[in-house]
Formats: sequence, structure tokens, C-alpha cells
Amino acid sequence: MASKNLLALVVLLSVLGVSVAIPKLSLDLDYYRYKCPDAERIVRRVTEQYVTRKPSLAAALLRMYFHDCFVRGCDGSVLLKSPNKDAERDAIPNLSLRGYEVVDAAKTALEKKCPNLVSCADVLALVARDAVVVIKGPWWPVPLGRRDGRISRLNDALQHLPSPFADIKTLKKNFADKGLNTKDLVVLSGGHTIGISNCALVNARIYNFTGNGDFDPAMNPSYVRELKKKCKPTDFRSTLDMDPGSAKKFDTHYFNVVAQKKGLFTSDSTLLDDFETKLYVQTQVATGGISFNKDFSDSMVKLGFVQILTGKNGEIRKKCAFVN
Repeated sequence: MASKNLLALVVLLSVLGVSVAIPKLSLDLDYYRYKCPDAERIVRRVTEQYVTRKPSLAAALLRMYFHDCFVRGCDGSVLLKSPNKDAERDAIPNLSLRGYEVVDAAKTALEKKCPNLVSCADVLALVARDAVVVIKGPWWPVPLGRRDGRISRLNDALQHLPSPFADIKTLKKNFADKGLNTKDLVVLSGGHTIGISNCALVNARIYNFTGNGDFDPAMNPSYVRELKKKCKPTDFRSTLDMDPGSAKKFDTHYFNVVAQKKGLFTSDSTLLDDFETKLYVQTQVATGGISFNKDFSDSMVKLGFVQILTGKNGEIRKKCAFVN
């Protein structure tokens, strides 16, 4: 109905002599069906080759996609390199991103088959989905047709990426600014079920939370003791599982961990500080995560529409690390 009303308005304005450009409102699951029918198969094959050999890449690629979409939208700008080291990938939160070689390999394979047709933004969207599927996580549809951005700024990443130190109010605003709601926030936080972090991001929480040699009271004391065994006060490099006990499996164990006050980041623990997010956590624990896979799939589809470039906006990069 909305599209019919929009079309009627366009026709009316045209009759009145007003020039109107019809916006491309959406992506398309069949976008490459005729342009490059093997596109998804090619990306899937490359992703499977890499992630099968190194399963930890699944978490890395999912994180990369999230970091791309939250800064200037899902436009592949996180992939761009800058000779001045001032691109998104040079921002401190992005220095630990991994998996660029998977995106590059998929893009190279696509360029051989379908030159100048498939955007790096679409490649990253597909790679993130396929990587999660390789480790037996949920599948979700990936509508396609994104164009690549030409701008990548370090300061944009610092400004827009949700912080692991953020409280629930800040996180809700971060997500709302991108058209995502509170449910999306808690569901996508569930992506922390896979992957690793390091002591640098938690040492202050466990050793000097308020400047008085204390730990964050939102943390389970037994978990703090476990973390202190792994992270000495001057250790900022040792790795930590995001979901202790189930970090290599895409499941709902993360919510059990959060419910037990064992969230690694403040941004994990703070999910218990809001009625809606806390209820979701408790529901997943009580039901064994009965709805999580579908919820995660739905939220990933929504994420993929954040501030996308389509039509004549942006470009189709030949190499994902450089603008044309």
C-alpha cells in the first residue's frame, strides 16, 4: 500500500510539472540473479574454505560486518585503507579486526567471474552470514544491491561504534540512531556467544573500577576471581573467551553467562539494567534459547539495511581496500 501511495504521489507531482526521482527503498534477494548468478555460491565457497580451516574467523567476520554497518552504514567503508592511517580500520576499536583476507579472496574470485558487478559491501554481508553458518550458527537471508562507500574516517568509527564500556542508556541510543530497537540490541549482543577479547578491556573492571582498587559490583565475585587468574594487573594482551565454556559454539549460552553476572564487558552486564533486555535474557535462559536463532536472523537482516547506498550512490570497488 505504501509503495502504491508513493507511486500515486510521484504521478501527481509529474502531472503538475514537478520532477521527482523515485527512491530505491530496498535491496533484493535476487539482485545478482541475472547479472552474476553464481555470486552467492562463489562467496560461500571461499568463506567455507577459510572458516573451515580457521573457525575463529566466524566471530571475526561477524564483528567486522557489525563494525562496518555502525559507521556510515553497511557500505564496506571499514575495508578501506588509508596511507595516512586515518581510515575506520585504523581506529583503536578496529585494530583487532581480522578476516580481511576472506573478503579480499571472495572479491577476487567474483572479479574473475563477474568484473565490476558485485560490491564489497555485499561481499562482506554475505561472508559474515556464511561464516556463521560454517560453524553451525543460524542462516539468514541477505538482500543484495548495496554500493560501496568512498569515505572512511577514523573519527567516525570512534564516534559511532558502541563501546564495551557503555551503559544500557548509551547502547539504546547507539542502536536507535541506526534504526535498531532495544530487542535488536539484546539479540545482536548474543553474537558474543563466539569470539575472544583480551585483558586490556576488562582489567579496570576487575582491579580498579572506581579508582579504589575495587571491582565492578555488577560482576559475579567468583567470575572476578577467575579473570584475575588469567589477567594480572599489568597484562593487557592475554586473550579471554567472550562466552566462557562455550566460546566456539554459536548457541544461547551467552545469555546464561549474562544472567549469572559473568558478562565480560560492561555492555554485556548492563543488559540486566533494563526491563526489556533483562526479560529477553531471562526468557532465553528459561526456554533454552527457543527463539534466539530466528531473532538473531531477523535482527541481522535489519542491520543489513542500515544507511545503505544504492542506485547511483557510491561505487562498485574493484579492490575492497581502495576506492576506484
